[in-house]
Amino acid sequence: MPTSSERKALIFFAAVTLLGGSVRVYRAANRNAAPDPAARAALALQLKAADSARKTKGTRPSKRERKQKKAVQAAGPVDLDLASAEQIEALPYIGPSLAKRIVDDRDSLGPFGSLEALERVKGIGPAMVVRLGPSVTFSLFPRPSNTVTSRRSELPRARRKPHRRDQLP
Repeated sequence: MPTSSERKALIFFAAVTLLGGSVRVYRAANRNAAPDPAARAALALQLKAADSARKTKGTRPSKRERKQKKAVQAAGPVDLDLASAEQIEALPYIGPSLAKRIVDDRDSLGPFGSLEALERVKGIGPAMVVRLGPSVTFSLFPRPSNTVTSRRSELPRARRKPHRRDQLP
């Protein structure tokens, strides 16, 4: 036989179950009722936003955008000593992050002046320089070669202090 507190708990669970079932029946019966115009307008806005997000996510550039980018590329060589990040990004094989790195390097270390100096930018190696060669130009003189470079591999290595055991005879 259940105790009085167990009976109360069973009655509570029965009431919650019965109430939940009756709410479902009520909603199913009133499903055909038209929602108010404000709710309908809000739902339409949400659907429009979801559809536009779905269309733009992971899509390729349109033919028009690709033609515009090619037109910028065909306009002539880009001067890397003076060009903005957007103009540099129009070059083949150059994305937004690499264009930003090129501009940042030029602003901090001075103009490139040649293709060889362009290799100091992280992400640009000899193969990239060969690819970019016909489509870039340089109008300014580079800084003198005795300036400090930003590449860690070109910095002198620190000397190791001799260990105490190494000093013993």
